[in-house]
Amino acid sequence: MFAVWAFWFFLRLSSCSAYSLDGGILYPRETPTRELKELSGIWSFRADKSPQRDKGFQEQWYKRPLSETGPVIDMPVPASYNDITQDISLRDFIGWVWYEKEIWLPSRWEEKTASSRVMLRVGSAHYFSVIWVNGIQVMEHEGGHLPFETEISNILKDSAGSLCRITIAVNNTLTLHTLPPGTIQFMEDGTRYPKGYFVQNIEFDFFNYAGIHRPVVLYTTPGIYIDDITVITDTDGNTGIINYVVSVVGSESYSVSVTLRDRQGQVAAHGVETSGHLVVPDAKLWWPYLMHEDPGYLYSLEVMILAKNGNGSVEDIYVLPVGIRTVHISGDQFLINGKPFYFHGVNKHEDYDVRGKGLDWSLIVKDFNLLKWLGANSFRTSHYPYAEEIMDLCDKYGIVVIDECPGVGIKYAESFGNQSLNHHLTVMEELVRRDKNRPSVVMWSVANEPASQLPAAGYYFKTVIGYTKQLDPTRPVTYVSNANYEHDQGAPYVDVICVNSYFSWYHDAGHLEVIQLQLNNQFDLWYEKYQKPMIQSEYGADTIPGFHSDPPLMFTEEYQRIVLENYHAVFDQKKFVIGELIWNFADFMTAQSVTRVVGNKKGIFTRQRQPKSSAYILRDRYLKLANSTGLFK
Repeated sequence: MFAVWAFWFFLRLSSCSAYSLDGGILYPRETPTRELKELSGIWSFRADKSPQRDKGFQEQWYKRPLSETGPVIDMPVPASYNDITQDISLRDFIGWVWYEKEIWLPSRWEEKTASSRVMLRVGSAHYFSVIWVNGIQVMEHEGGHLPFETEISNILKDSAGSLCRITIAVNNTLTLHTLPPGTIQFMEDGTRYPKGYFVQNIEFDFFNYAGIHRPVVLYTTPGIYIDDITVITDTDGNTGIINYVVSVVGSESYSVSVTLRDRQGQVAAHGVETSGHLVVPDAKLWWPYLMHEDPGYLYSLEVMILAKNGNGSVEDIYVLPVGIRTVHISGDQFLINGKPFYFHGVNKHEDYDVRGKGLDWSLIVKDFNLLKWLGANSFRTSHYPYAEEIMDLCDKYGIVVIDECPGVGIKYAESFGNQSLNHHLTVMEELVRRDKNRPSVVMWSVANEPASQLPAAGYYFKTVIGYTKQLDPTRPVTYVSNANYEHDQGAPYVDVICVNSYFSWYHDAGHLEVIQLQLNNQFDLWYEKYQKPMIQSEYGADTIPGFHSDPPLMFTEEYQRIVLENYHAVFDQKKFVIGELIWNFADFMTAQSVTRVVGNKKGIFTRQRQPKSSAYILRDRYLKLANSTGLFK
């Protein structure tokens, strides 16, 4: 059975290998020339629980309404499906699930003479997706944390005046060549397991939530349209410089107008070419939170094209938020706008009760309010790219981001081969393409805690890091290591050394007295070998809120506090340490195990966003760190 099912799954994956990244993937925004229709809400849903998980494909469920092929239930989108129902088999389900939505569209979108394009875009679906519109397959996509889209104009014109049926099949199976990797293990002992019983094994410590996690939208563009915009900013004294490139598709003959407006809507600069640079006198720079009295300053870059086709003039307008800032590494310093920047922040997860990893605006705003209260100026998108809506608020509020791809749990030699490498390169291209214009993104991270001591890891990470730098030469690149400093094969290629360590927790559990000795040695040995700035990218201890003990014992709030204080004492001694990111911002769900009590409890906030005592320790520290820079007024 395993061979048949695996073959079917990889057959679906292999057809995605030719997926081209030609073209841009601008975030869908409404403008005078673009319309947007959100499809969030209740969708019809069914899990394919057949033994080989392929009944939906064999019976072609996509060819007619899903309710006609069997029972369906209501499922919210966006949301993970795992915690929505009372069905325990669905919570841990591995395989194909099917979503369907029937909608009416504006008649002007479906007219035979309409020259506009209609695009179907999925913000994120975990992990592998196949999409049909009115029974016609329109695209496939591999990867659970980045957007994908396709044009469906012709299909809509062919079925004008009738309901539009969108069907999405999603498979959360992870293999040694997916990102993140995993393995399917069939239990052959018939005395202990039912026939065909299998489990999904993973090497990462968060729950493998699945489903359609981010909004599904339809949006329009004109037939001749702005396909992509790239901006790279610089400064010359008080003058801001915006280097830009605009890509136009659909015509070779058009005019371009590029207008930069400040917050008040006043014109700050103007251009009339598809590529060039805008000079902004007395520019207001984009500064991180607590580094300036006016952080997160954004201009609006209005791009307009005017072209002619057989039906007359065609206009398209797109508005891109732009922050003017520079990022450099100089010696042991990380510089933003030429000033030393120290990362004092958190690691996070897209994780919350009931909705799992599903986008939730109330939660997003709450988290940013907590980040600002905490005095955090940064976070890492551990361990996958976060929603574009979250990134928008990082740009707006001045929260600095280390943007990490889903390269977590890469533990086996098979995951360092060419198949995995090629997919990893595609994922980095998708990530850079999506987030390249964001001022909040100051560094790319290509992996978290891989088996970077393996011989194959050297070539693998040299290639991934080199390719990422080729895609974007303006930002540093790193990955996060927990390997021995002497044997880490990828460390020579990163710009910043990021190290995770859990002294007195996973090592010498309960022995608080060894933290400072071991942490000092960690920093000194890494720095002596590589001479690069370092970030403590994870540290912490599980804490059950309300558990207390004196003397401190593991899992109590007192223990977490003393762990933090010991780490902080060492951070303050190391001039080459440029940042500290606590693990974790909030408690989060994991797979069930004897080492986890309803999830990982290392948060300084509970999963419901209530503070533990460690939150106050960090708040005091972070605000003092911000004031000590002398930049916060």
